[in-house]
Amino acid sequence: MTLSKSLRFALASCAMVCSFVASVPALAANTSTKFEPVTEVRGAKLQLNGAGTRYKAIFKVYDMALYTTRKVSTPEELLALPGPKRLQFTALRDIPGTDLGRLFMKGLSENSHKDQVQRHAPSTTRFIEIFSAKSKLVAGDTFAMEYTPGKGTQFYILGQPQGEPVGDDEFFTMVMNIWVGDSPADRGLKASLLGNDK
Repeated sequence: MTLSKSLRFALASCAMVCSFVASVPALAANTSTKFEPVTEVRGAKLQLNGAGTRYKAIFKVYDMALYTTRKVSTPEELLALPGPKRLQFTALRDIPGTDLGRLFMKGLSENSHKDQVQRHAPSTTRFIEIFSAKSKLVAGDTFAMEYTPGKGTQFYILGQPQGEPVGDDEFFTMVMNIWVGDSPADRGLKASLLGNDK
């Protein structure tokens, strides 16, 4: 049975698209944002553990960097690592705050036990409110999440702290699991944050 010329063209086009989509996670390490190799959290020096790009389908959403006190390469190492940590983001397209808040809530729910989400309801609500209250982040805007032991998680938008720190170590673990948990927002990004994309 011979394939028509139009069918052969359609199959070839499909193969090209599939090949491109499959290659997207590999591009995640090539962030357009220049993240500093070292940052400081309340006097503690943190190093860049890894950075990557969050994709939705084939579209770039934001660049993200993970800062830790020492290099880690697995979620288990990261979650067991004591000391401060920082998640730094740069928006790569306009993102409505309500969309961002909804995605964060979805990530929390998919990577945390229901009783954890209920136990940290006030902190989770505050987390979602901070981003949902922003009409939108535009390309180039920055935001961050910074954990300090004994003080909690501080959220920043455009470098400005958003209220007081919230939650405890378990809450920040829930936040990190949005990106490094069993159901991460983007598997290519997860690999990049843990330095496993090379």
